[in-house]
Amino acid sequence: MVGSGKSVAVRLVELRRYFGPVKALDGLSIDIAPGELVALLGPSGCGKTTALRALAGLQDLDSGQILVDGQDITFSRTNRRDMGMVFQAYSLFPHMTARENVAYGLKLRARRKGSADRARKATELLELVGLETHADHYPHQLSGGQQQRVALARALAIEPTVLLLDEPLSALDAKVRSSLRDEIRRIQLEVGTTTLFVTHDQEEALGIADRVGVMKSGVLEQIAAPAELYDRPKTAFVAEFVGLTNRLPCEVHDGVVELLGSRVPVLPGSVGSGKALALVRPESVAVTVDDQGTGRVVHAGFLGSLCRVSVDLATGESVVAQMPSTEASRLGPGSTVTVQIKPQPVFAKAAE
Repeated sequence: MVGSGKSVAVRLVELRRYFGPVKALDGLSIDIAPGELVALLGPSGCGKTTALRALAGLQDLDSGQILVDGQDITFSRTNRRDMGMVFQAYSLFPHMTARENVAYGLKLRARRKGSADRARKATELLELVGLETHADHYPHQLSGGQQQRVALARALAIEPTVLLLDEPLSALDAKVRSSLRDEIRRIQLEVGTTTLFVTHDQEEALGIADRVGVMKSGVLEQIAAPAELYDRPKTAFVAEFVGLTNRLPCEVHDGVVELLGSRVPVLPGSVGSGKALALVRPESVAVTVDDQGTGRVVHAGFLGSLCRVSVDLATGESVVAQMPSTEASRLGPGSTVTVQIKPQPVFAKAAE
C-alpha cells in the first residue's frame, strides 16, 4: 500500500564542507520532523544542494553528523540510506515504459517478489501521480511534466524513509511548474514521507513547504513557516531575498521608525538605533489619488488580480506598492498621489 511506511525524523548537525576557501556548508544544523516537508532556498552557491547531496550520501563532509530516525548514517553508503531522489533532469530509461521505469527500482531493491507484483505496485504509483493512462508510454511520448511525474513515482515506489527533491521543477514552463508543485505537495501529504526540497524559486518554496530555510554562504539564516519567514524575517538578507522590498531611509528610535508620516515598529534583529534603511513590503504601501499629494505614479503593472504601482516621491526616493487591481484602476502614469506606510512591523538594517 502506498504510504504504508513510517515517517522518520532527520537531523543535520553542524555540517561542514569546504572546497578550498569556499565554505559550501559552514555549520549547518536542521531538524526535520517526521512527515514534514522542508524547503531549502537561497541563491546559487549558498550550499542548499550540497546539503541535500550530503544527506543522500553523494557528497562527503569535512565534519558533522547526519541522523535519520535516530540512527547515525553519516558514513553510510548511498545505497544503504533508503532514500528516494528526484533530480532536475528526469533521468528516465528511454527504452522502458513509464510502468517499467517505476518498477525498475523495486526490482533492484527486491522489495517485491515477481514481475506481476512489481507491475501492480508500479501501476498503483502511476495512479497516485495521475498517469495511469500513460503507463505503457515511453519517455519520448510524454511531456516534461509527465516525465517528472514518472520520476516522482519511481522515487516513491521503493517507499523511501526520506524523499529528496533537487530543483525538480526548474526545467518546466511556469504553468506546468505551478500545477506539478501542487501535485507534489498533495502526494507528499498523502504518502507522509519526510521530504527535503531544494529550490532557488521563492514561490515554489513558500507554496509547497511546511517550513522554509533560507541559506547564504553555507549558513542557515532562518528557518520558519512560510508566513513567518515573509512577515517576520530575522536578518536583513532574509528580508531582502524573500519577496520584494522597498528600501527607505529612516532613523530608528526606541524600536520605532517614522516613514512618510507613519510611525512603524521595527522587527527583532533590526538595527538598534540611528540611521537605517527600512525594508518595506509593497503590500504595506498605501497609494491614493490626491491632487495635493507629493508623489507621482510612474508605472502601474497589471498582474491579474493584483497591480504593482511604482511611485516617485518628492524626496527623491521611489517606492513600489502592490494592491488589488480594482483599487489601482485610477492610478495611471502621471497621477498625483499620496503615499503612506501601513503600521505593520518592518525590518530596519544599518544604513549603507
